Amino acid sequence: MRKSPEIKHCELCQREAPLTFHHLIPRKVHRRPRFKKQYSTEELQQGIWLCYPCHRAVHKFHDEMTLGQELNSLEKLLADPEVLRHISWVKKQKIRQ
Repeated sequence: MRKSPEIKHCELCQREAPLTFHHLIPRKVHRRPRFKKQYSTEELQQGIWLCYPCHRAVHKFHDEMTLGQELNSLEKLLADPEVLRHISWVKKQKIRQ
């Protein structure tokens, strides 16, 4: 289990809410030769803290390979049109504890 985050807000939508850890390179692809060769163990373990709605949305919009190859940083996720549309919507929603 991951340590509780020092930050208290979602790194995508910036709302204060219960957070989950999102691996920037999904664990499902960690064993693939391409990822094992290209990234160190530490790089594969890097991630960001997201609220439940944002975490679900990221995985709903993109498959693991796309996330691992193209959207493997916070900056890249924030530049994605689907994620931006979700952030705009979720900021208007009530936070469920």
